[in-house]
Amino acid sequence: MKVVLFCGGMGMRMRVGDDPCPKPMMTVGDRPVLWHIMRYYAHFGHTEFVLCLGYGAQYVKDYFLHYEETASNDFVLSGGGRDVELLSSDISDWRITFVDTGLTTEIGERLRRVRRHLGDDEMFLAHYGDVLTDAPMDQLVARLAASDAVGSLLAIRPPGSFHVVLTDDDDRASGFRSAEDLPLRVNGGFFVFRQSIFDYLEEGDDLVTHACARAARDGRLLAIPYDGFWRPMDTLKERASLESLYASGESPWALWRREPPVPVPVPAPRLVATT
Repeated sequence: MKVVLFCGGMGMRMRVGDDPCPKPMMTVGDRPVLWHIMRYYAHFGHTEFVLCLGYGAQYVKDYFLHYEETASNDFVLSGGGRDVELLSSDISDWRITFVDTGLTTEIGERLRRVRRHLGDDEMFLAHYGDVLTDAPMDQLVARLAASDAVGSLLAIRPPGSFHVVLTDDDDRASGFRSAEDLPLRVNGGFFVFRQSIFDYLEEGDDLVTHACARAARDGRLLAIPYDGFWRPMDTLKERASLESLYASGESPWALWRREPPVPVPVPAPRLVATT
Protein backbone atom coordinates (compact mmCIF):
# COMPACT_ATOMS: atom_id res chain seq x y z
CA MET A 1 0.00 0.00 0.00
CA LYS A 2 1.41 3.39 -0.98
CA VAL A 3 2.15 6.03 1.67
CA VAL A 4 1.74 9.72 0.84
CA LEU A 5 3.88 11.94 3.05
CA PHE A 6 3.37 15.70 3.19
CA CYS A 7 6.90 16.92 3.79
CA GLY A 8 7.04 20.52 2.62
CA GLY A 9 6.70 22.22 6.03
CA MET A 10 9.05 25.06 6.96
CA GLY A 11 9.25 24.32 10.70
CA MET A 12 9.39 27.98 11.69
CA ARG A 13 8.70 27.22 15.38
CA MET A 14 11.70 24.89 15.56
CA ARG A 15 14.20 26.85 13.51
CA VAL A 16 17.37 28.08 15.19
CA GLY A 17 18.97 31.10 13.55
CA ASP A 18 19.00 31.07 9.76
CA ASP A 19 19.04 27.29 9.35
CA PRO A 20 16.87 26.64 6.25
CA CYS A 21 16.35 22.93 6.97
CA PRO A 22 12.68 21.89 6.43
CA LYS A 23 10.86 20.43 9.41
CA PRO A 24 10.65 16.80 8.17
CA MET A 25 14.46 16.76 7.87
CA MET A 26 15.09 17.90 11.44
CA THR A 27 16.62 15.02 13.34
CA VAL A 28 15.61 12.79 16.19
CA GLY A 29 18.81 11.06 17.16
CA ASP A 30 20.93 10.65 14.04
CA ARG A 31 18.10 10.44 11.50
CA PRO A 32 15.45 12.94 10.27
CA VAL A 33 11.96 12.58 11.72
CA LEU A 34 10.83 11.76 8.17
CA TRP A 35 13.06 8.67 8.24
CA HIS A 36 11.53 7.53 11.56
CA ILE A 37 8.05 7.88 10.04
CA MET A 38 9.03 5.89 6.96
CA ARG A 39 10.59 3.14 9.09
CA TYR A 40 7.34 2.96 11.06
CA TYR A 41 5.30 2.37 7.91
CA ALA A 42 7.89 -0.06 6.52
CA HIS A 43 7.50 -2.11 9.72
CA PHE A 44 3.93 -2.82 8.58
CA GLY A 45 5.10 -3.73 5.07
CA HIS A 46 4.31 -0.41 3.40
CA THR A 47 7.49 0.54 1.55
CA GLU A 48 6.18 2.54 -1.45
CA PHE A 49 6.38 6.21 -0.55
CA VAL A 50 5.18 9.31 -2.39
CA LEU A 51 6.82 12.45 -0.99
CA CYS A 52 4.89 15.70 -1.48
CA LEU A 53 7.76 18.15 -1.54
CA GLY A 54 7.62 21.90 -1.02
CA TYR A 55 9.92 24.06 1.05
CA GLY A 56 13.44 22.58 1.27
CA ALA A 57 12.76 19.94 -1.37
CA GLN A 58 16.44 19.67 -2.28
CA TYR A 59 17.31 18.74 1.33
CA VAL A 60 14.98 15.74 1.10
CA LYS A 61 16.23 14.70 -2.33
CA ASP A 62 19.90 14.99 -1.42
CA TYR A 63 19.45 13.03 1.78
CA PHE A 64 18.12 9.97 -0.02
CA LEU A 65 20.30 10.36 -3.12
CA HIS A 66 23.35 10.15 -0.85
CA TYR A 67 21.88 7.86 1.79
CA GLU A 68 24.40 6.31 4.21
CA GLU A 69 23.22 2.86 5.30
CA THR A 70 26.18 2.52 7.66
CA ALA A 71 24.80 5.28 9.90
CA SER A 72 22.10 2.98 11.30
CA ASN A 73 23.18 -0.55 10.33
CA ASP A 74 25.96 -2.90 11.39
CA PHE A 75 28.54 -3.68 8.72
CA VAL A 76 31.88 -5.35 8.01
CA LEU A 77 34.75 -3.26 6.66
CA SER A 78 37.58 -4.94 4.77
CA GLY A 79 40.13 -4.33 2.05
CA GLY A 80 41.64 -1.40 3.89
CA GLY A 81 38.33 0.41 3.86
CA ARG A 82 37.52 -0.29 0.21
CA ASP A 83 34.86 -2.94 0.83
CA VAL A 84 31.77 -2.54 3.01
CA GLU A 85 29.46 -5.46 3.69
CA LEU A 86 26.16 -4.42 5.24
CA LEU A 87 24.73 -6.81 7.82
CA SER A 88 21.28 -5.24 7.52
CA SER A 89 19.57 -2.51 5.52
CA ASP A 90 17.03 0.25 6.14
CA ILE A 91 15.80 1.18 2.70
CA SER A 92 16.92 -1.44 0.17
CA ASP A 93 13.32 -2.49 -0.47
CA TRP A 94 11.85 1.04 -0.45
CA ARG A 95 10.49 2.76 -3.55
CA ILE A 96 10.35 6.54 -3.12
CA THR A 97 8.65 8.95 -5.52
CA PHE A 98 9.69 12.60 -5.15
CA VAL A 99 7.10 15.13 -6.35
CA ASP A 100 7.36 18.93 -6.17
CA THR A 101 3.87 20.03 -5.07
CA GLY A 102 4.61 23.73 -4.51
CA LEU A 103 5.88 25.96 -1.73
CA THR A 104 2.62 27.20 -0.20
CA THR A 105 0.14 24.62 -1.49
CA GLU A 106 -2.69 23.41 0.76
CA ILE A 107 -2.32 19.81 1.87
CA GLY A 108 -5.43 18.68 0.00
CA GLU A 109 -4.09 20.16 -3.20
CA ARG A 110 -0.72 18.47 -2.60
CA LEU A 111 -2.62 15.18 -2.44
CA ARG A 112 -4.45 15.96 -5.69
CA ARG A 113 -1.13 16.66 -7.42
CA VAL A 114 0.25 13.19 -6.61
CA ARG A 115 -2.92 11.24 -7.41
CA ARG A 116 -1.45 9.82 -10.61
CA HIS A 117 1.33 8.18 -8.57
CA LEU A 118 -1.17 6.11 -6.56
CA GLY A 119 -1.95 3.85 -9.49
CA ASP A 120 -5.01 1.64 -9.27
CA ASP A 121 -4.70 0.74 -5.58
CA GLU A 122 -8.08 1.03 -3.88
CA MET A 123 -6.57 2.26 -0.60
CA PHE A 124 -3.56 4.32 0.41
CA LEU A 125 -2.06 5.87 3.54
CA ALA A 126 -1.26 9.53 4.24
CA HIS A 127 0.63 11.38 6.94
CA TYR A 128 1.66 14.92 7.84
CA GLY A 129 5.38 14.11 8.06
CA ASP A 130 6.04 15.40 11.57
CA VAL A 131 4.16 13.12 14.00
CA LEU A 132 5.23 9.82 15.60
CA THR A 133 3.10 7.05 17.09
CA ASP A 134 3.09 3.36 17.99
CA ALA A 135 -0.48 2.83 16.76
CA PRO A 136 -1.15 -0.57 15.09
CA MET A 137 -1.37 0.58 11.47
CA ASP A 138 -2.40 -2.87 10.25
CA GLN A 139 -5.50 -2.69 12.44
CA LEU A 140 -6.33 0.83 11.23
CA VAL A 141 -6.18 -0.38 7.63
CA ALA A 142 -8.38 -3.38 8.45
CA ARG A 143 -10.91 -1.13 10.17
CA LEU A 144 -11.37 1.02 7.07
CA ALA A 145 -11.40 -1.99 4.75
CA ALA A 146 -14.30 -3.47 6.73
CA SER A 147 -16.37 -0.28 6.46
CA ASP A 148 -18.03 1.75 3.72
CA ALA A 149 -16.11 4.90 4.73
CA VAL A 150 -13.84 6.72 2.31
CA GLY A 151 -11.24 7.41 4.97
CA SER A 152 -10.19 7.34 8.57
CA LEU A 153 -8.03 9.42 10.85
CA LEU A 154 -6.38 8.67 14.15
CA ALA A 155 -8.31 10.53 16.87
CA ILE A 156 -6.10 11.30 19.86
CA ARG A 157 -6.59 13.23 23.08
CA PRO A 158 -5.26 16.81 22.88
CA PRO A 159 -1.75 17.21 24.28
CA GLY A 160 -1.81 17.92 28.01
CA SER A 161 0.45 21.00 28.00
CA PHE A 162 -2.63 23.26 28.09
CA HIS A 163 -5.09 23.61 30.95
CA VAL A 164 -8.72 24.60 30.59
CA VAL A 165 -9.90 27.31 32.96
CA LEU A 166 -13.23 26.58 34.65
CA THR A 167 -15.25 29.70 35.51
CA ASP A 168 -18.54 30.64 37.13
CA ASP A 169 -21.11 33.18 35.98
CA ASP A 170 -19.11 36.03 37.54
CA ASP A 171 -15.98 35.12 35.58
CA ARG A 172 -14.30 33.83 38.71
CA ALA A 173 -11.98 30.92 38.17
CA SER A 174 -13.31 27.82 39.90
CA GLY A 175 -10.64 25.36 38.86
CA PHE A 176 -8.45 23.96 36.13
CA ARG A 177 -8.46 20.77 34.07
CA SER A 178 -5.81 19.38 31.80
CA ALA A 179 -6.92 19.44 28.18
CA GLU A 180 -6.13 15.75 27.85
CA ASP A 181 -8.65 14.92 30.61
CA LEU A 182 -11.56 16.38 28.66
CA PRO A 183 -13.83 14.19 26.49
CA LEU A 184 -12.28 15.61 23.33
CA ARG A 185 -10.42 14.10 20.39
CA VAL A 186 -8.26 15.87 17.81
CA ASN A 187 -6.88 14.82 14.45
CA GLY A 188 -3.68 12.84 14.98
CA GLY A 189 -2.39 13.13 11.41
CA PHE A 190 -2.43 9.43 10.45
CA PHE A 191 -4.87 8.76 7.61
CA VAL A 192 -6.11 5.71 5.72
CA PHE A 193 -8.02 6.56 2.55
CA ARG A 194 -9.88 4.98 -0.29
CA GLN A 195 -9.31 6.68 -3.63
CA SER A 196 -12.93 7.81 -3.46
CA ILE A 197 -11.71 10.53 -1.05
CA PHE A 198 -10.89 12.44 -4.25
CA ASP A 199 -14.64 12.76 -4.87
CA TYR A 200 -14.65 15.09 -1.86
CA LEU A 201 -11.50 17.01 -2.79
CA GLU A 202 -11.57 20.06 -5.03
CA GLU A 203 -8.75 22.13 -6.47
CA GLY A 204 -6.94 24.21 -3.85
CA ASP A 205 -8.66 22.48 -0.92
CA ASP A 206 -7.29 21.65 2.49
CA LEU A 207 -7.42 17.96 3.28
CA VAL A 208 -9.15 18.06 6.68
CA THR A 209 -11.26 21.21 6.74
CA HIS A 210 -12.61 20.59 3.25
CA ALA A 211 -12.38 16.97 2.01
CA CYS A 212 -12.62 15.21 5.37
CA ALA A 213 -15.32 17.59 6.57
CA ARG A 214 -17.44 16.83 3.49
CA ALA A 215 -16.95 13.08 3.95
CA ALA A 216 -17.88 13.43 7.63
CA ARG A 217 -21.13 15.20 6.73
CA ASP A 218 -22.00 12.19 4.58
CA GLY A 219 -21.16 9.81 7.43
CA ARG A 220 -18.23 8.36 5.49
CA LEU A 221 -15.25 9.26 7.69
CA LEU A 222 -14.01 7.18 10.62
CA ALA A 223 -12.32 8.80 13.62
CA ILE A 224 -10.53 5.92 15.33
CA PRO A 225 -9.65 6.69 18.98
CA TYR A 226 -6.16 5.89 20.18
CA ASP A 227 -4.69 6.47 23.63
CA GLY A 228 -1.22 4.99 23.10
CA PHE A 229 1.95 6.87 22.27
CA TRP A 230 1.47 9.86 19.98
CA ARG A 231 3.80 12.84 19.80
CA PRO A 232 4.08 15.76 17.33
CA MET A 233 7.27 17.64 16.51
CA ASP A 234 6.05 21.20 16.02
CA THR A 235 8.21 23.05 18.54
CA LEU A 236 11.72 22.94 19.97
CA LYS A 237 10.25 21.67 23.25
CA GLU A 238 8.54 18.74 21.49
CA ARG A 239 11.66 17.95 19.53
CA ALA A 240 13.71 17.96 22.75
CA SER A 241 11.20 15.55 24.30
CA LEU A 242 11.58 13.13 21.38
CA GLU A 243 15.36 13.47 21.53
CA SER A 244 15.27 12.63 25.23
CA LEU A 245 13.20 9.50 24.59
CA TYR A 246 15.55 8.43 21.81
CA ALA A 247 18.67 9.02 23.92
CA SER A 248 17.22 6.97 26.78
CA GLY A 249 16.55 4.03 24.46
CA GLU A 250 12.80 4.40 24.98
CA SER A 251 11.56 5.17 21.49
CA PRO A 252 7.93 3.94 21.56
CA TRP A 253 7.44 4.68 17.87
CA ALA A 254 10.43 2.51 16.83
CA LEU A 255 8.42 -0.71 16.58
CA TRP A 256 11.01 -2.17 14.20
CA ARG A 257 13.49 -2.38 17.09
CA ARG A 258 11.41 -4.55 19.39
CA GLU A 259 8.74 -6.32 17.33
CA PRO A 260 8.95 -8.63 14.32
CA PRO A 261 7.78 -7.04 11.07
CA VAL A 262 4.05 -7.24 10.48
CA PRO A 263 3.41 -9.50 7.47
CA VAL A 264 1.46 -7.98 4.61
CA PRO A 265 -1.58 -10.12 3.69
CA VAL A 266 -1.15 -11.81 0.32
CA PRO A 267 -4.32 -11.79 -1.80
CA ALA A 268 -5.66 -15.21 -2.80
CA PRO A 269 -4.64 -16.14 -6.35
CA ARG A 270 -7.20 -15.43 -9.03
CA LEU A 271 -8.26 -18.39 -11.14
CA VAL A 272 -8.66 -17.57 -14.81
CA ALA A 273 -10.67 -19.93 -16.98
CA THR A 274 -9.05 -20.83 -20.27
CA THR A 275 -10.41 -22.59 -23.29
